Amino acid sequence: MAMTADGKIASANRAVSSFSSARDHGHLLELRATADAVMCGARTADLNAINLGPGPAKFRRLRQRRGLAEYNLRILVSGSGTINPRAHIFTERFSPIIVLTTQRAGKKQLETLRRLADDVKNCGRTQINFRTALRWLREKWGVKRLLCEGGGELNGAIFEAGLVDELHLTLCPKILGGRAAATIADGVGVQKLSQAQQMRLKSVKREGDDLFLVFEAVKSHG
Repeated sequence: MAMTADGKIASANRAVSSFSSARDHGHLLELRATADAVMCGARTADLNAINLGPGPAKFRRLRQRRGLAEYNLRILVSGSGTINPRAHIFTERFSPIIVLTTQRAGKKQLETLRRLADDVKNCGRTQINFRTALRWLREKWGVKRLLCEGGGELNGAIFEAGLVDELHLTLCPKILGGRAAATIADGVGVQKLSQAQQMRLKSVKREGDDLFLVFEAVKSHG
């Protein structure tokens, strides 16, 4: 994730979501080159012209040298099944697109998703059970390493489920403001400090005015 110095990942109206540097975009592609699959929420895909792919040939070659498929799997998450069928991601068919949803998705939405995606998986009644979803992704699609690119609601859900191993965070020299602007982990959030996900700083790197931070999750043994 990339965030501003005041902790935002997009403006309050979601009109501004791309504010990081070219180096940060390159870092994103470097991370994608380590993963079997890349995942994002439906709103992220709806509002941005993204394809979740590996990018230029040099990154695809890097994947192959690591024993990975040339193109990563692409995963979209929508509990309601309401993904814009005209989203840019559906126009590029270089690798399978998988949709994770719930029983809240109506018949019409499911029909549309099954026409657009290569696989659609019901992962819960009203909320996606991410432990079940990730287990299914490993068993059916061979996903061992998954890169999640937000947005905040999706990140918040997988933090809550205790499924984050590592956080790559780029701190960008901008201020967006806005009390309703998205952060890297939205949703309900914790009620007590003792419930917070503990992180350990692994590395810090400065390039220009950007800071590239890597944190690892401290797993609870309780």
